[in-house]
Formats: sequence, C-alpha cells, structure tokens
Amino acid sequence: MKQSIQLKLGQSLTMTPQLQQAIRLLQLSSLELNVEVQDALDSNMMLELDEESGSADEASFDESARETNDNETFDEVAELDVSPSTTADIPEELPVDSDWEEIYDGPGPAGSVATPISGQAEFECVRSADETLRDHLMWQLNLLPMTDVDRAIAFAIIDMLNRDGYLESGLEAVCETVNGNDEVQIETDEIEAVLKQVQSLDPAGVAARDLRECLLMQLGQLDSSVPRLAEAKQVCAQHLDVLGSRDYGQVMRRLKVSQEDLSHILDLIQSLNPRPGSAFNEEPPEYVIPDVYVRKHKGAWRVTLNSDSLPRIRVNPYYASMIKRADNSPDNSSLKSHLQEAKWFIKSIQSRSETLLRVATAIVERQQAFLEHGEEAMKPLVLHDISEALGMHESTISRVTTRKYMHTTRGIYELKYFFSSHVGTSFGGEASSTAIRAVMKKLISAENTQKPLSDSKIATLLSDQGVNVARRTVAKYREAMHIPPSNERKQLR
Repeated sequence: MKQSIQLKLGQSLTMTPQLQQAIRLLQLSSLELNVEVQDALDSNMMLELDEESGSADEASFDESARETNDNETFDEVAELDVSPSTTADIPEELPVDSDWEEIYDGPGPAGSVATPISGQAEFECVRSADETLRDHLMWQLNLLPMTDVDRAIAFAIIDMLNRDGYLESGLEAVCETVNGNDEVQIETDEIEAVLKQVQSLDPAGVAARDLRECLLMQLGQLDSSVPRLAEAKQVCAQHLDVLGSRDYGQVMRRLKVSQEDLSHILDLIQSLNPRPGSAFNEEPPEYVIPDVYVRKHKGAWRVTLNSDSLPRIRVNPYYASMIKRADNSPDNSSLKSHLQEAKWFIKSIQSRSETLLRVATAIVERQQAFLEHGEEAMKPLVLHDISEALGMHESTISRVTTRKYMHTTRGIYELKYFFSSHVGTSFGGEASSTAIRAVMKKLISAENTQKPLSDSKIATLLSDQGVNVARRTVAKYREAMHIPPSNERKQLR
C-alpha cells in the first residue's frame, strides 16, 4: 500500500483545559468543591479568600431570607456583656507559689460540657470515641476470675463475633484458633464452658450461634414471674420457623392458646433484641448541606443559592500589581500564568453557580405541584425536558443534578429526586413513578394488617384510579421502597 499525503476538512470538538476544569467542577458536590478550592489556594499564589465580600454576601442572604419569610420573626442576636464587673475580681498579681487553677475554675475534663452562660451560645459537645462491642466485652471479661487458658479462649470467641454479636464460626473454628497458638490441645467441651461465661456478659444474647439461641438466652435472664414466659420459650425453641412464616393459626394450634394469649406471647418475643451487638455499631450522623433554597414569596416560589456553601475567593491585588506587561522574565511569566489560572478557576466556579441556579429554577417551575401538595402530585420529568428548556446537553444536566441538594418546605432532596419516569393513565395523561410509589405507600399504610394487600391487589386498586401498572412494576416499586411482601406484613392484630 503506497503512502500519500491527503488534505481533509472536518469539524471536531477540542476539550481545552479551561473547559475540562469547568466540567470537573460542575459535577463536584459542595464538600468536594471546598476541597478543590483549598487545593487551589495552596497551589496558586494569586488566589485568596475574599472575607470582605463574604460578610456582604451573608448580609444580602439574610436580607433575602427576611423578604421571603414575611410572617416570620427573626430574633436579634444578643451581644456578649463584657462589663467591668466581670474582671473586677481578678487581682493584679498572683502568689508566686500558686497556680491559676487554684484561684479560678479551670476547664473541666475532656468530654465535659460547660454550663452555658446566659446570653451566650451553648457549646457543642465534642463527640468522643465510641465504645465497640469488643471493648465492652473485654472490660467485663477482665473483671472475671479466669485461668490464662480460659481467658485466651474467651478472647478468641470475642474476636470471632460479627457486628450483630453472633458467633457464626462455630466451636471448631475457635478450637483451631486456640490450639494453633499453644502446645496444649483444648477440647470442645472446655470451649463450650468458656462460651457460657461469655454469653452471660452484657448485652444479653451476645455470642449466640443462631437467632433461636439468642432469643432463648434473653428469655432465660427474665424473671420467672413474667407472664407467658414459658410459652415464649416454647415458641422460640420449637416453633420459631412457623412463627417466621407468620402462620399464626398453626402456632395457636400447637400451643393450644387463644389469639389473645398468642398476642401477649408475641409482644414478649418482639421486646427482645435479635441483634445484641447492633447498639455498638452506630455511626455518626452525616449532615447534608443544601446547595439551593426554595421558598414561597408572595405566592411564587423563589430559588436562591446557599451562600454558605459557595466558596469566596478572589485574585490577590498585591501580587496582581507586581505583574509588568513588557517584562518577559521567568518570575513575571510565572505571575502571569498564575493570574490566568486564577481567573479561569474563579470563572469556572461562577459558571457552576449560574448553571446550578438555572437548573434548580427550571426544576421548581415544573414541580410546583409537588411543593404544594406532596409526592402524590409529582410530575413526570426527565433530563431531556430540562436540557431542551435551557438549551444544554443532557450530560450537563446530569452533572449538575448529581450530589446537589435542594432545601424545600417538605425537606431536603437531591436534585435527581425530581426526575422520574412516567406511566400512562386511562385518562390519557401520565403519572410519575414517584407519585405511584406515594400512592402505593398510602395504600399499604391503610391496609388491614391481618389481610395485607398483595401486589396484584395493589395493581388493581391503582388501575381503578386510572394508573395502569403491571404486578411486576408494583413489586419493583415495593422493593425499591424496602417494603416486605404481603406474607411478611401480616400481623396478628
């Protein structure tokens, strides 16, 4: 094949560094954007925090908040009273052989909370390190008189507990672990005896090998005078599988009790904790910072950006004044390069804020019924609808609505929440999948718990309301809302 030179004309999209930066900042969440801004401040000498405009932005945001809440009253912030009386009792000199804490109360120990002074804001409690299930059991185990071998076995058992406090590995695994670290061979009977000691620790039911043993251990620690205790033990020991399938009639026949008696037995069993170790697995709450606020002002919904989540940066005027136009030295070229990068970065952040506000405003215009009446009035909406209205690409809308949150009168929602598919109705219109889920949740909450609605019945009820959905669709929506099937929702009363 002979090589030759050919001239072709064509059009192609070139991703400039500025465009790449704008797209990357557009898809970042508020927390990720703050991290990106901090990195830019550390690497670019031309960027600095704009604290002066920050205070002005906060004042304008507070003013807009006052305008949008005509019927609300804003409490004035009380100023701290620093009067001469607060320092009158401080002597001019302290004794040489004394400490400050001997005369004045010093700060309390770590983790203590100071009593708030009148007129001042209360101090937030500092979250201490949470105690794990292993730490809690080890602390109790160290208080028991045990031999070194038994203590090693107990340590091995505690280390094998899962997050819920169950011993899933079995005694054979504990035996292999202990015998592998010591020349003395431990029998299973000795491990069983140590396991009983670990199971006697708090919380009740810990170190159980299955749910049946866990419930029986908790029932065994109750006083014998508790009503229906014997029947509850019998249900957990012999009929737990039947109870799990919610076949209450068969349970009543086997126990030979009435429905009222079975109800009391179930109340006692349901008061137990099937996951003893779950209390030690609580994770700290994660707070969501909204990117936009939606408020109703004079009968119209207004969308404003959250000024607290927006970074306030500017070009450093001192370094910018050092740039000389006709100077081509390396130092001056470096300053020019940093200045250009700083302008691009600030422009990209401004473009991100403008695009976010435009998209959020377009969403609110189409979902006013949701803001007024709730989920059942949610309108069908897809990315193409917003992109066509704003003249943007669908990928841009997708980036803007990812991990961006809107604060409404009904709660905080991700912008993606307002997009949903549609289902045709018998009246010729369309129903949003979010609205269908809301109707399903309402039907299930009002159902007869003794005869819960099946997926087919829910599909029939929706069809009577004009929404044509298949049973498979109902099952998919129900599973998405983490609602169990009808046989698992059945209750005795």
